[in-house]
Amino acid sequence: MSLDEKSAAALAAAPHRRPPVPRWLLGIGPLVLIAILLGLFTLLNAPGLNKLSEGVPPKEEVAVEDVRLTAGQITITVRNEGPDPVSIAQVNVSDYYAVFTQTRETMAPLESTTLTIIYNWVEGDPYEVALVTSNGGKIPAVIDAAALSPERGSSFFGLMLLMGIYVGVIPVALGMLWMPFVRRSSASWVRVLLGVTVGLLAFLAIDATLEAVGLVAGSGAFGGPMVVFLGAVTAYLILEGTDAWMRRHQNSTTAGQPSALPPQHLALLIAIGIGLHNFGEGLAIGSAYAVGSLALGASLIVGFAVHNTTEGLAIVTPLAKQAPSLGRLVILGLIAGAPAAAGALIGATVYQPALAAFLLGIGAGAVAQVAVKLLPMLKDTAGKTFTPLTGAGIVLGMGLMFATGLLVQA
Repeated sequence: MSLDEKSAAALAAAPHRRPPVPRWLLGIGPLVLIAILLGLFTLLNAPGLNKLSEGVPPKEEVAVEDVRLTAGQITITVRNEGPDPVSIAQVNVSDYYAVFTQTRETMAPLESTTLTIIYNWVEGDPYEVALVTSNGGKIPAVIDAAALSPERGSSFFGLMLLMGIYVGVIPVALGMLWMPFVRRSSASWVRVLLGVTVGLLAFLAIDATLEAVGLVAGSGAFGGPMVVFLGAVTAYLILEGTDAWMRRHQNSTTAGQPSALPPQHLALLIAIGIGLHNFGEGLAIGSAYAVGSLALGASLIVGFAVHNTTEGLAIVTPLAKQAPSLGRLVILGLIAGAPAAAGALIGATVYQPALAAFLLGIGAGAVAQVAVKLLPMLKDTAGKTFTPLTGAGIVLGMGLMFATGLLVQA
């Protein structure tokens, strides 16, 4: 058969072929089948596997999320972190079975309930509260020293806003006053200061990660410690994408090759990273004060202020050879410091440990990404990144954050 005959035969057969299945259908088809199978499996209550759970007591894992004390009442919020439903049947306060009400009689997995316990507590006295489940399990909640929880009114939110300004906006602004010193420094000194900045950011990343993991340690709800690393990876990738977008939208110094990230863009990334970290810090401050475990003394404010002042230095160091306007510096300072006030407000109202850990993880990932981006700027004339000077700067930066962190006794 000649080539023309083969082509004619193919054309004749073409109309009889079935049209191709749309690609979207090929993608959504398995998802529909999976949903149907899971629905049937649930509806039939796992056919053939029911005997595996016979005689096995339900697994009760309940975490205490919030404790508030008002006149004649103790309010406790708990969340079911286990796979089985849980019901609170009794409440024991220091060997006394108290009358209580609750917002949800039975907690399904990951659901929460708030118990209002009628009890005339005495200020300053310690109390041991045991929540007894319908199966006899006990959920402990310890009150070290009873104290009236702050009312969440306009004065309370004003205090949280002021707290955020004290520990976020003002310290960062004071740290940015090093700008004239940075601009008059030699190239060697600038590399040392950049090393200090890398050390500061590295310490913030480690500190935020440890604090976030501590919040959800021993908790399996919402993934437990995994939410910390999910937040960190999310923030890292978002800032990487922001970095790539900035590079694409700037003029290339070499045809076909993207130029290095400009100092003003790098300073913006640093401000964003520090702002995300300060948001998590404000969240922790607000939530701690809301549950009565944080005393807003002058020493605490001074400690936070000194600790966060170094963050302003980290923002202005990449601008050593630039002449940024006052308006740009103000914007950078607000980006880095203002989230502390927002975090304090949110933490004082809708605090949830897993959410707080996720946000702290975001801050950790953000500052870690910025620290990595700063490393190329440490190179000397010989192209070496880690020299005795830059190494000393990194150690000094971490040491400064550690030393000033000791002033914060929350």
